[in-house]
Amino acid sequence: MPVPRFAAACALFAVLCAGVAPARAGIVVTVDKTAQRLSVSVDGAQRYEWPVSTARRGYSTPNGTYKPQWLARKHFSREYDWSPMPYSIFFDGGYAIHGSYEISHLGRPASHGCIRLHPDNAALLFALVKEHMADTTIVVTGERPEKTRVREEDERETHRVRRKHRREAETRSRAPQQMFGNQGNSWHSGQQQFFFFGPPPTR
Repeated sequence: MPVPRFAAACALFAVLCAGVAPARAGIVVTVDKTAQRLSVSVDGAQRYEWPVSTARRGYSTPNGTYKPQWLARKHFSREYDWSPMPYSIFFDGGYAIHGSYEISHLGRPASHGCIRLHPDNAALLFALVKEHMADTTIVVTGERPEKTRVREEDERETHRVRRKHRREAETRSRAPQQMFGNQGNSWHSGQQQFFFFGPPPTR
């Protein structure tokens, strides 16, 4: 029965070819908000890893799995004072991975929601994704770093205490002068005048 044998041989050949052919995984761009890092893997092998800035307090960078929607070599944010966004890779409406000239902030949350990269790294990623748009996947995970949240809480508490002290100082400055007694020598302390008998009190 030559036909069944031939069919079996063809099937075996197809299986063997599938086993030796390289599996193409495409490009995966992973953003870890907790670590404030972006990594790029090509066909399953990691090629790049860079620091990023994701959303700061009051804003959000959405988690999820996305495909790049459109690219812009030179883009400016109409919403945020025409801020430059070179090498933008938009993946969820107005959210993008793009270059930023505020490189001193990279490695910690600082953006309005986009994912910021050093302009040189953004240019590399832009060129790679441009050549393989259909094969690119963007994965965003994690949350704002715990240390960042603690530091923000400390900063809020510091600002609250400063505002309280400023209000108290303004209240004292508006208060009428108080006078104690009606005779004797006098001395001044701040905005208030005190009258006393004998020498002024020591401090």
